[in-house]
Parts: sequence; structure tokens; C-alpha cells
Amino acid sequence: MQEIKVDRELDIRGEICPFTFVKSKLVLEKMEIGETLRVLIDYEPSAVNVPKSMRDEGQEVIAVNKIDENQWEILIRKKR
Repeated sequence: MQEIKVDRELDIRGEICPFTFVKSKLVLEKMEIGETLRVLIDYEPSAVNVPKSMRDEGQEVIAVNKIDENQWEILIRKKR
């Protein structure tokens, strides 16, 4: 599998919905099209809600990976 270049990382462990999406969206808005954001979360509903909301916004969700018992990384490529 090809390694994905991460341009920015946002660690929002300890946050809950809808703040996880809002904070991710705000960071993504400052990024260039084609750049990748890695979001670290520890709130399980966000592992579903953030990717869904990002897709609804027209962004590309590259992956949602469980990295620990209750930690996930979401990789998002800015499309617009």
C-alpha cells in the first residue's frame, strides 16, 4: 500500500460531535486543494460522523483507521 503524505495534523482527542467536524472543517478551509489532513479522535461516533460530513461537503475521505482501543485517524484530502 502506498504511503499517504500528510500535510497537516489535527489532534482533537477529547472533543465530541459536532465539535470534531467543525474543528476539522476549519483547518481544512485553510489548506490548499489536494493537501491531506490527518485528524486524530477518540470519540467513536466521530469516526462515523466526521467522514460522512466531510463527504457531504465534497471532500475526499481517504481512510478511517482504528489505531487503538478507542482512537482513530481520519485522512481527508481537500477537494474544494
